[in-house]
Amino acid sequence: MNLPDYLVPAAWQWVANALALALLAYAVIKSPWRHLSDPALQHVFLGSIVALMVIWSVKAGIRPGLNIHLLGVTALCLMFRWQLALIALALILVSITAFGMAGWQTLGVNFIIMAAIPVAFSYNLFRLVDSKLPNHLIIYIFACGFLCAGLTISLCGLSAVLMLSGMQAYPLDYLFSNYLPYFILIAWSEAFLTGMAVTLMTAFRPHWLATFSDKRYLKTKH
Repeated sequence: MNLPDYLVPAAWQWVANALALALLAYAVIKSPWRHLSDPALQHVFLGSIVALMVIWSVKAGIRPGLNIHLLGVTALCLMFRWQLALIALALILVSITAFGMAGWQTLGVNFIIMAAIPVAFSYNLFRLVDSKLPNHLIIYIFACGFLCAGLTISLCGLSAVLMLSGMQAYPLDYLFSNYLPYFILIAWSEAFLTGMAVTLMTAFRPHWLATFSDKRYLKTKH
């Protein structure tokens, strides 16, 4: 993740940047901006961006472009829905790129790997769980938070491996042996921290979760 410019062929850069711009424009148009009408939630949104900027800057790597860090994508999706999550992740990527942690020309590729694919998977898994399973707090925390976060970062790693191999940046067998296994290890941390954050928010700040409802998941009467 956080691919430098020289690892990505020019053709991939152009296609990825165009796709990233189209997805971001669609997210801006479709975003539930009313969710941020409360100044307190605006502060939470901006605070989440700053927190993830710090988390993304703390990373480990074995070779150029083969970096690993926590994502926080699932928590963003549950808090702000997919549109605002994509916008937040775009701002995070621009920020870490400005600090020299990634290449400007590969901004689109990094956005697709670390934002678009994880957000699409995470939010659609939430919708699947929300529509097919009972409305229960434990299901929301475990399936939509804990399990979804672990699977999301694992998928992010697999996407990075396949793209790097397709670009012929690194051999596929090397990536499967020396890069992908680390995502399986970090998936536990991602799942645990997301599950803990979602648990605390449902208990003390349920209004921070745009996808959560006391009436539905706790059967409370208003």
